[in-house]
Amino acid sequence: MEGTGTLTVRVITSRAQLPVEGATVVVTQRGTGGKYQLLSVQATDRSGATKPVVISTPALGESAAPPFSVCDVWAEHPGYAMLLVEGVQIFQGVETLQSMGLEPLNEGQSSLIQNNVREITGQTL
Repeated sequence: MEGTGTLTVRVITSRAQLPVEGATVVVTQRGTGGKYQLLSVQATDRSGATKPVVISTPALGESAAPPFSVCDVWAEHPGYAMLLVEGVQIFQGVETLQSMGLEPLNEGQSSLIQNNVREITGQTL
């Protein structure tokens, strides 16, 4: 039996902590065989946030699996380095808020070349 949790992403500038409107946010999940499943593609609103994405999770109390699902989130916007956050944990019945601070690029730099990857390590529950 499965449950669901939700993920909302907020994109801000890394230095000034200001919302980034119109950033592209992609949420994926690794499936069987290592293939990625696309869960959501959204643009952020004026507050830098996406709409909540509903994600399947293991049901509470299943001892054979971790009590959370894992997804990867990347965000990009012209003028900023792309950011990928791997291992975002989604728990049943919980709204997860993932904040992503984009770093401004210097003049002439490409967001496709300059990127940052952050990995969230699993919890030992």
